[in-house]
Amino acid sequence: VQLQASGGGLVQTGGSLTVSCTSSGETLSRFVMAWFRQAPGKEREFVSAITWRGGTTHYADTVKGRFTISRDNGNNTAYLRMSNLKPEDTAVYYCAADSTGRGLALGSWEYWGQGTLVTVSS
Repeated sequence: VQLQASGGGLVQTGGSLTVSCTSSGETLSRFVMAWFRQAPGKEREFVSAITWRGGTTHYADTVKGRFTISRDNGNNTAYLRMSNLKPEDTAVYYCAADSTGRGLALGSWEYWGQGTLVTVSS
């Protein structure tokens, strides 16, 4: 399964941005989808996850109320809408997929995208 993350860019503090994740060769409705991020010099951390049909979502406390995860299975795409962005949100954002829904931990995800860089200027 190859995941492609896109939509990153440069945004000012307080701004909004949506990143997307799609797959050209696999139906994403088979997978729980998630977003992780990795800031320079830091470990990769969980951001958000959404179940197969979107009925359940999870968020890290640091983004709760500001980020919204969603998915459009018809378009084979998962999204992360980021609002009220802060400089500390600057990171490479990775999408991940798992067919079994084993959990949110870093090691629970079967497939990873290449990442898209989000930079929030102060």
